[in-house]
Amino acid sequence: MAARNEDTVRRAFAVQAGHCERMGSPFTATLCRLLGERLDEGTAIGRRVLGWAGAPEPDALALRLVGGLHALVRRGRLPALAAFYPPGAFDPESLWAAVSDALATAADLDPWLDGPPQTNEVARSGVLMPGLMTVASLTGGRPIVLWELGASGGLNLRLDRYAYDLGGLTAGEAGSPVRLAPAWTGSPPPDAPVRLAARRGVDLNPLDAAAPADRERLAAYVWPDQRERLARVEAALALAAADPPPLDRAAAGDWLAARLAGPPTPGTVRVVQHSIALQYFPRPEQDRIAALLTDAGAAATPDTPLARLAYEVDPAQPGPPVLDLTLWPGGETRRIATADAHGRSVSWRGWSADDRPAPP
Repeated sequence: MAARNEDTVRRAFAVQAGHCERMGSPFTATLCRLLGERLDEGTAIGRRVLGWAGAPEPDALALRLVGGLHALVRRGRLPALAAFYPPGAFDPESLWAAVSDALATAADLDPWLDGPPQTNEVARSGVLMPGLMTVASLTGGRPIVLWELGASGGLNLRLDRYAYDLGGLTAGEAGSPVRLAPAWTGSPPPDAPVRLAARRGVDLNPLDAAAPADRERLAAYVWPDQRERLARVEAALALAAADPPPLDRAAAGDWLAARLAGPPTPGTVRVVQHSIALQYFPRPEQDRIAALLTDAGAAATPDTPLARLAYEVDPAQPGPPVLDLTLWPGGETRRIATADAHGRSVSWRGWSADDRPAPP
């Protein structure tokens, strides 16, 4: 049993290495591959990882470990290892020697294995924002009450504070230090202003952009050779620290039920968004969220519409994530885009007001 579990752990590191290579992070891919191939039980960390009691791939075990190493490097705790981190040069043998020393001496690495990675990929706003522009176009430009499930530090709740180039269409705040211009295929999204009347998010473990430890956590899970992503999350954290988005600690289903129980404000549209988060919710929680929205949607009117904006991997069609928009009254769902998981590229399909059926 122990040997089979160790094989599963090593395979999970190899799978993560492949993901990193495909997503443009050769350094993190090499680090994951080395850990998967060479980690042994000679250290406490090695014993804990190789004897992992859970499911190492769904638990993102590899990312827990490499995120912890990155955090300690950024903190200045591992100067010998830091010399091989980007933008420094490295060869696998020298890198592994430094990693081995770090595993043997860094006791403060262990807590990074205690919980799952928590990211807040800001570039996903480049996918969500055109979705909100579509909602605005379809609902007559109504102000949006935005609720986010799995909001982490709430950086994508602040998406109206960023600057965008979406297939040649500019949007957002032109002077923002966070600028998003995903590689775009297809026509631009509708040129509809997004006005947020309110915003709020929920997470089992919400992070505070103003807290140094939480800022460190969010930055640590960004792969160290992706300098543009690091700069972007740091700029977004600085904006959020000055004006923190409201976040609640709760289970998503309980929180959404409470939100939907209140009366909608006439003349606004409630939008529930989530991005690369649903896969981490237990299946009963996913089903409950869907049922809550269906029930609330049945009571929606043309003056109190409701929308769900889901930027997720479709389990029925393995491949890149998709952006699905459901709009009530009516409850029609359209797949309006396919996008890279980090928001680097968007293939836009769209949904125009001209081809939306009239509500019953």
